[in-house]
Amino acid sequence: MAAPAVARALIAAPDRGRWLWSVLVAALGLLTAGGSALEVYTPKEIFVANGTQGKLPCKFKSANMTGTLTSVSWSFQPEGTDSTVSFFHYSQGQVYAGNYPPFKDRISWAGDLEKKDASINIENIQFIHNGTYICDVKNPPDIVVQPGHIRLYVVEKEILPAFPVWGVVGIVTAVVLGLTLLITMILAVLYRRKNSKRDYTGCNTSENVSPVKQAPRKSPFDTEGLVKSLPSGSHQVTADCSSAHCSMNKEKALVSTSWRKYREDITFI
Repeated sequence: MAAPAVARALIAAPDRGRWLWSVLVAALGLLTAGGSALEVYTPKEIFVANGTQGKLPCKFKSANMTGTLTSVSWSFQPEGTDSTVSFFHYSQGQVYAGNYPPFKDRISWAGDLEKKDASINIENIQFIHNGTYICDVKNPPDIVVQPGHIRLYVVEKEILPAFPVWGVVGIVTAVVLGLTLLITMILAVLYRRKNSKRDYTGCNTSENVSPVKQAPRKSPFDTEGLVKSLPSGSHQVTADCSSAHCSMNKEKALVSTSWRKYREDITFI
């Protein structure tokens, strides 16, 4: 009787082990199912005038709603060093400022977690505040991939850039594109005018008029003699033209010349 019971216990032991592992895997899946990557966005660098207030902007993107477990931490890495110092923490609507002397009584909360904003303000910035600032946001069950890093440059008011770097780049780009468009339009207009002139160029006529010996003047009533003396012997006209328009111009010129000479003959008499 005892032997079968022991055998059944030995057979059931592997089944219980597999069942336990299945429960652990399922629980781990439930814990990580709602987790996703939390992304933090900060500018790479900012310039602040010495003795003024500076804002360190920090935005984050999360698939989950913010709540009581959401927290924000700011750290500072002084210029020329590799060590970092935590000087600010925000959680459940409360501000916890550190005792680090350069930031004592200078830091204020400027964010809104409901709007995914974790920014802070620094009052009366001095040259000792030059360095890198790190914005770290926690919003369980999200997993932070990479905190945001800002390089802060404290400068004199006289050399503070009038426009942000991205603003200057945008203005220069717009000016270059505008000039390129203007030059392209001018070239297009000149090209069209040149082609239109080439298409409009008409006949290239040349008239070599050489006087010939005229016949003795006759009476205006001598119509037959006058007609014989008009176009055939008075002018020599040569035209280098291949269009019908030029032929019409030549005929009009001959008729006009004949009529003018006829009137001169009548007036003379």
